[in-house]
Amino acid sequence: MFGLGKPVPADGPMNTIQWLGEEINEFIGSNNRSLMLTGEMYYEVDNDIFQRKITRPTEKGGEEELKYKANNKLAHAFYKNLVDEKVNYLLGKEYTLKSDNEEYINKLDWTLGEDFLDILNELGYEASNKGLGWLHIFVNEEGKLDYMVIPSEQVIPIWKDRRHKSLDRLIRLYDVLVYEGTEKKTVTKIELWYPDKVDYYVKDGEQILLDSEKYLNIEGNIGHYLKDGNYAVWNKIPFIPFKNNRIEKGDIKFIKSLVDNYDLSRSDVANFIEEVKNLIFVLKGYGGEDIGEFMDNMNYYRSILIDDVEEGGVDVLNPTMDVEAMKVHFEQLKRDINECGQGVNKDLDKFGSSPSGIALKFLYSGIDLKCNSLEVLFKKAFKELLYFINIYLSESSQGSYKDVPVELIFNKNIKINETETISNCVNSKGVISNKTIMSNHPWVKDPVAEQEQLDKEKEEFGINFDKIPLPNKKVGEGDEE
Repeated sequence: MFGLGKPVPADGPMNTIQWLGEEINEFIGSNNRSLMLTGEMYYEVDNDIFQRKITRPTEKGGEEELKYKANNKLAHAFYKNLVDEKVNYLLGKEYTLKSDNEEYINKLDWTLGEDFLDILNELGYEASNKGLGWLHIFVNEEGKLDYMVIPSEQVIPIWKDRRHKSLDRLIRLYDVLVYEGTEKKTVTKIELWYPDKVDYYVKDGEQILLDSEKYLNIEGNIGHYLKDGNYAVWNKIPFIPFKNNRIEKGDIKFIKSLVDNYDLSRSDVANFIEEVKNLIFVLKGYGGEDIGEFMDNMNYYRSILIDDVEEGGVDVLNPTMDVEAMKVHFEQLKRDINECGQGVNKDLDKFGSSPSGIALKFLYSGIDLKCNSLEVLFKKAFKELLYFINIYLSESSQGSYKDVPVELIFNKNIKINETETISNCVNSKGVISNKTIMSNHPWVKDPVAEQEQLDKEKEEFGINFDKIPLPNKKVGEGDEE
């Protein structure tokens, strides 16, 4: 039973302490949180195969581990590769902010800081592994707007609606190490966030108490941040969910069984080879009643005892492994993992070593679908971030930008056929603007800087690069007089 140091009455309405206890216990034991932790484990290639034990039934009805038997545990990094591929495809390049108000863009760049691309990457990994990435907004000790990614397994959102569009309350819990005298112990800190205040609690064992350290010399409620020495609030809970998909599930949910089967199958083959498992013993005149005893003696002593010397003996059958069937199974599993995980199609034997634009689009179709969904949800979350940035800019006397539209553009890290792209740029001259052509040229990283360099070289050397003939074109052919 939870309470402020006193037993909570069994009857009557549920108070906040009781409600917190119920929500925390339900969340900690939920399948949703378990899946979050599984996603993180598989990203670190700590797959379930590492928990495998080789056992056999005992006479008493239990199981005993056969430690002498080969137990290879081959964990494969399919899931990690798919997540890395996805995050780097969408968030590997610098993002672009687009607005008609250049002053606002400059203010956003300054407020977001140089580390925001790293924050987006961290949110991409958090969302991919756990279904949700949480960005916490706060004002730091220097009075500047700041943010940090909170591990999703620490956050319990209380939504207002079924579609999870807005938060009613939010619980954050995390463990800290404290000392009581010389004894070190773990205490769980609990934060209960409202749109207009924050309550702080501590869970010590099975008891939840108000965190007395937070309330020393404080009258009234604790706000979200300090402004001129006093607490102020955002009027919104300063936690923004960056969702992985509409159902808020991590990518591991869709491929875990396939990865587990691949790990298990490959480990079994390794065990088979290590144990020379293809040898089947045919016993004649063997007096032992327990076949397990025979195998124990074989593995430990490398010898067996035969009761009947004249008629007894051991024959060995040597069946062969169906190598082709195993290869087919492994290859199909790899294709299934890649297809269900919506990764880049790697069957290059069907497209050649230098696939064309259309073939590349087909190769990237799976990851493109996955990232398009992630992009929509991340852009929506970014708009929520603008709410807090606009308040901060206004309160720090940097201007009011409440209704100024701005777009976050992700520059996808797609591979291209450079020769084909350059040829298309050349063929587009005169059809579209030079600015658009330059922006799409694979060798141009900064179109503005490139145009400035072209103008500089034209001025220095008097060369009009637009008049330089293209390859396979005779001088003067097609040129204007």
